Amino acid sequence: MDLDLIERPSPNFDERELPVSMIVLHYTGMPDGEGALDRLTSPEAKVSSHYLVDEDGSIYRLVDETKRAWHAGKSRWRGISDINSASVGIEIVNPGHEFGYRAFPDEQIASVIPLVADIKERHGIGRGNVVGHSDVAPARKEDPGELFPWHALAKRRLALPSPTRDLIDPYWTDAGFLLALERFGYDVTDAQKAVIAFQRRFRPDLIDGIIDGECRAKLLALLLPRPQ
Repeated sequence: MDLDLIERPSPNFDERELPVSMIVLHYTGMPDGEGALDRLTSPEAKVSSHYLVDEDGSIYRLVDETKRAWHAGKSRWRGISDINSASVGIEIVNPGHEFGYRAFPDEQIASVIPLVADIKERHGIGRGNVVGHSDVAPARKEDPGELFPWHALAKRRLALPSPTRDLIDPYWTDAGFLLALERFGYDVTDAQKAVIAFQRRFRPDLIDGIIDGECRAKLLALLLPRPQ
């Protein structure tokens, strides 16, 4: 896929120790895109990502995919704790919850979709490993947040959809739900934050940290094998 990339190299990277098996989506959480680019390319900041997608749809390449960018921090997903080594990180310009969280413009998502599709295809990444920063670091992070249109990626088979049909509540205890959530991939060390992260991703209209029948049913559906 021929993407129009703007080169803006960051010095903040090192060598990968794992093959790429994930894509992690972030929001920048800063007042504007230029400030985010400056920070992601500043030697002092010691943070970076492979790509940044601005609100107008411009795509910047900051770190070559063969290298390990520094975007995920302390995080875990499906048994992998060196998320930076195993992932391609995409920063999506948005002020975030701290600076006036808002919907992601259509032009921006129109660039995120082919970028994710290209990375996913080249590395053979499964839909279940296209995740948000809050999925891999639920105790610390909220991005890309409840306004991110995961459904737009899911309908193109670029991410898992939120199950909506034929939902059955398995009536797990809360401990049973957390066990299932961990099996699905989440770090459940902070149980409530893990539930909130799951809701933010799969039930964004009600993020209350309370395990209810809808949460249980959605998680069960995500865990069950489905015919292709």
